[in-house]
Amino acid sequence: MPRIAVGIEYLGTHYVGWQAQQGQPSVQGAIEAALSAIAAEPVATTCAGRTDAGVHALGQVAHFDTAAVRAPRAWVLGANTRLPRDIALTWAREMPADFHARHRALSRSYCYWIVNRSERPALAAGRAAWVHRPLDVGRMNAAAAHLIGEHDFSAFRAAECQSKTPMRRVTALTVERAGDFVTIRVTANAFLHHMVRNISGLLLAVGRGDAAPAIAAEVLAARDRRRNAATAPAEGLYLTAVSYPGEFGVPAAVSAMIPP
Repeated sequence: MPRIAVGIEYLGTHYVGWQAQQGQPSVQGAIEAALSAIAAEPVATTCAGRTDAGVHALGQVAHFDTAAVRAPRAWVLGANTRLPRDIALTWAREMPADFHARHRALSRSYCYWIVNRSERPALAAGRAAWVHRPLDVGRMNAAAAHLIGEHDFSAFRAAECQSKTPMRRVTALTVERAGDFVTIRVTANAFLHHMVRNISGLLLAVGRGDAAPAIAAEVLAARDRRRNAATAPAEGLYLTAVSYPGEFGVPAAVSAMIPP
C-alpha cells in the first residue's frame, strides 16, 4: 500500500493541538477528514511532532497509508479545498515503505517568536508572545550556551511528559533581535513535552534580568522542574522544520511568516 508524506502549516490558535480528541477541534482531525475525502476511504496520519494547544507550525510533516492513487498535486489542492483557512498542505510525496514521519526524523527545529516592546501588539496577537520589559539578547545567548549538547533535560519537561528518557541532544540554540522582534531558535534530535516552552521561559527570565545567565547551567544540573522558570505561553511557538535522511527527498518548509 502506498505511503504518502505531506507537509503542513497551521495556526494552532483555535485547536487543542495536533492530536485528535473526541469532540474537540484538532489539527489532526481536520487533516484526516480532508484527506479521507480525497482518498474516498478513511485515512489515519502520523506526524513528526505532536504540537500542543495554541502552538503553530510552518514545517510539520505527516504520513499516511492509502490504496487511493492520486497525483501529489491532487492531494494538496484537494485537501486544501476542504481544510479551514488556518490549516494547509504545502506538499505531498509518495515515500518508500520504510519512511516514518516520527521515527525517521533526524531533528526538529522550533522557534519562539516574541514582540518585545511596551505597547501591546495587535497584528501579532495570538501569533507571538508579548514581553513588555526590555530583553537583553546577549544575556539570553549566554544562558542558551549552557543548554547546547546532550543532557538530561528533566528540569525542562512537563509533569505529564511520557518520554521514557529525559536525554535529548540540542545542536543549536540562538536568540536574535530584529527591531521589536526577538526570536529564539532551537534544534534538537527530539524534544520533551513543553521542553521548548520551558527553555524559552528560562531565557526570558534571564533576558528580563530576573536571573543571571549561569542559572541555565544550575537548572539543567538540578534536573528538577521546580527550579526552572515559568513555562512560556504557547502562542509564540512554531515548529519550523523537520529533517530526514536525504534519500527521502523531504522538501524544506515553504513558508516564512515570521521574521528571519
